[in-house]
Amino acid sequence: MLFSLPNFLNEEQRDKLPGWMPHHRVSLGLDLQGGSYLLLEVDFNAFMHDQAVNLTDSIREALRAKKIGYQNLAATPDNKVKFSLRDATAGDVTPVLQAIGPDLQVTQQGQDVTVAFDDRMLIERKHQVLEQSLEIVERRVNETGTREPIITRQGDSRILLQVPGLDNPEHLKELLGRTAKMTFHLLNENVTAQDIAQGTVPPDTRLVPEDVRGAPPGTQPHMLPLYSAVALSGDLLVDARASYDSQSNQPDVTFRFNVAGAQKFADITSANVGHRFAVVLDDKVVTAPKINTPILGGSGIITGSFTPQEANDTAMLLRAGALPAPLKVVEERSVGPSLGSDSIAAGEKASMIAVVFVVVFMVAIYGLFGVFAVLAMLVNAFIILALMSLLEATLTLPGIAGIVLTMGMAVDTNVLVYERMREESRMGKNVYAAIENGFRFAFNTIIDAHVTTLSASLLLYYFGSGTVKGFGITLSIGIIASLFTALLVTRLMIVTWLQTRKPKLLPI
Repeated sequence: MLFSLPNFLNEEQRDKLPGWMPHHRVSLGLDLQGGSYLLLEVDFNAFMHDQAVNLTDSIREALRAKKIGYQNLAATPDNKVKFSLRDATAGDVTPVLQAIGPDLQVTQQGQDVTVAFDDRMLIERKHQVLEQSLEIVERRVNETGTREPIITRQGDSRILLQVPGLDNPEHLKELLGRTAKMTFHLLNENVTAQDIAQGTVPPDTRLVPEDVRGAPPGTQPHMLPLYSAVALSGDLLVDARASYDSQSNQPDVTFRFNVAGAQKFADITSANVGHRFAVVLDDKVVTAPKINTPILGGSGIITGSFTPQEANDTAMLLRAGALPAPLKVVEERSVGPSLGSDSIAAGEKASMIAVVFVVVFMVAIYGLFGVFAVLAMLVNAFIILALMSLLEATLTLPGIAGIVLTMGMAVDTNVLVYERMREESRMGKNVYAAIENGFRFAFNTIIDAHVTTLSASLLLYYFGSGTVKGFGITLSIGIIASLFTALLVTRLMIVTWLQTRKPKLLPI
């Protein structure tokens, strides 16, 4: 009852509870509290295209190292890399390319070469991308302060996200839709404005637009020539926080690298004093300041035209980590709080009707022993609520059905015991023997029934998701609690009554 108490108090009353008292409570699921339902799809094709683009850089370096001439090296829409050899007598380049990675398939027909990823590698990488995306989504949702989100995988490319209590999912969708991939690049200062206008840049350089956040509508972003090679990756970050610039009083984002990142950051800034160093976030240059002095502390500041909300969101995304692939919202549903309250009311009504019918039946059929069974059933309900509170489990509408079902099973166990007592009494046994044999001979049947039902509920919990998992956990807790109350709590009351009243006949 002590562990169940916080569920019957509001937030203010719970805050006033003494520190030694439990404060955990059961959270309401999406179907009871209302909220948002999002079905997200991992864009694996976009991820593999990035891998193919990265592969072109590796192939370029490998061919140059062997002094093999090539032309038209590029990634294709089907995520392969194709190029042509300049010299028809260059021979077989397969060993050179397969040295890049064992999961590459090389096809050479004359001077035309095609490099593709191995099918086994694609399957493994797809699984890894989905698992990593699940982890990043969970971090991002938890960073927003949302309680009890339900995040599960669906199939081999989709993620189901249910967020109870979230009325407006637009902000969450925006956060989940951003890849938040941060990289640091040096600017190629040999590229002129004319080269940028014509789009003619060296092979090791790419044009990246500046972030025009905060600029007037219609502002065209400037293109900056960045070296394609990543000088430093955002994967080495250990922290990022929103802050305010002390001089301009504008929001910015401070970040801090781990030991390896701090050393690399110090080496880069020491070797490139006087050159510009660009911070790229989701393929846009957020800032590109000039390195005035070496930065040895392993931390830095991202400045830009941030609003306070944008600075907080950017810091949160950097802390949570970058998504390996973009996410697309495939399906979206919002459950209003009115539907949640209707569901709660319907669940309460159904539970009360079920309890009333059970109480009437047990008292009418078994008299005083029926009252004992009802009291044990109430203890069973408190145990379920206490254990769910302790686990901070989420209660859904099927979960309520599981609780009602286990309360019925609790008195069903008493029915088995009581009917065995009646049989023993008809066979001429005295009250003490009839009660003892009732519990003893019904025990095996009760254990069998509970173990089989518990096995089914555990399978529902293990293989199910969302509300099915919620039904499985409440049913599992309820079965264990009903076994305890029916065999021990009921027996305690009957033995206490027996020793106190010393009856001659069974009251059933």
